[in-house]
Amino acid sequence: MRKSRYQKGSIKKQRGRWVAMWWVGQSRKSRVIGLVRDMTKSDARAVVDRIVSEANAKRDESRAWRFGELVNEIYFPFYSRKWKASTKGSSMNRVIVHLVSAFEAHEVSGLRRDELQDLLDAKAQAGLSFSTVDHLRWDLKAIFDMALAEGLIARNPALLLFTPREATQAERRVMTITDVQTCFSVLGLREKLIAKLALLVGMRPGEIFALTWGRLKKTHAEITQRVYRGIIDTPKTSTSVRYAGLPDGLLRDIELWRSMAVVTDDDALVFPSERMTPLGKENVWRRSMYPKLEPVGLAWANFQVMRRTHSTLMRGLGIDGKLVADQLGHSLDVNQNVYTKTPVETRLPALNQLEQSVLVM
Repeated sequence: MRKSRYQKGSIKKQRGRWVAMWWVGQSRKSRVIGLVRDMTKSDARAVVDRIVSEANAKRDESRAWRFGELVNEIYFPFYSRKWKASTKGSSMNRVIVHLVSAFEAHEVSGLRRDELQDLLDAKAQAGLSFSTVDHLRWDLKAIFDMALAEGLIARNPALLLFTPREATQAERRVMTITDVQTCFSVLGLREKLIAKLALLVGMRPGEIFALTWGRLKKTHAEITQRVYRGIIDTPKTSTSVRYAGLPDGLLRDIELWRSMAVVTDDDALVFPSERMTPLGKENVWRRSMYPKLEPVGLAWANFQVMRRTHSTLMRGLGIDGKLVADQLGHSLDVNQNVYTKTPVETRLPALNQLEQSVLVM
């Protein structure tokens, strides 16, 4: 088991005195810091904190930090406090598999820019996607930024790293209006409604499967939660929390689905499993959507493609980019998103326009 980077120390009462205890290397240290009658436990704790802080600082000054230690003892503990579960799982796995495996035993202060760039080049040549290699470049910069902030290095060797041109850039396919029409025509009622929420409204699958009846309003869906690996969670970012406008035809489809639902209480899921738990996007795709889309040549049109298609078709209709960003829960830039928001009512004509352009035969 890995030791924590920082010890916290401890205190105990011993014959009417407060005794502080802490570690220096492998040695246990202790010191009488005051009488119980003269010092509260909080005061004693504060003294221990100062002692331990000084011990930790001396430890850092004399320690030759290895890359693996930096990642596991400083980087992961800090960043995991702000990562969502989905980000934490993917980020930690990516760093461990691609970076720690390569540099674990290397001293942090000895790693140079060329070594780091050589690794990115090798990953690109090995066939990793542009997105993955670019994430690794960002990971390296963040890790060494933290090392710099901790005083472990004098400069950041990852500052000028670049993503190699050789990194594979996957084709970002989008559906045509004909593709969308075909998709709707072959899916069953439930799956068609799910596809419409993705294609016409631009919702993420986790947002769709976390929808409850109480969050479906006359003009919009309130996106305040998502489902990730079967667990209801908050949206990934603050901009993801939003009102997603619903076009008129889709509202009629929703009411038809509501009339067939077993439970329509406000907190009941719109698309529950047989056990009334959230559906999983992989199961829905693999069991219900892929078998219908594959015979018509749309096996590639997954949820990510559908959401991308929404954005592309809206742009093709000449819809304002900020309006589309608000609908999707994306950002254009900090200024617009901090100071500008489009009311959901202003998006409805555009959504109806999209719906009509898709559904007209």
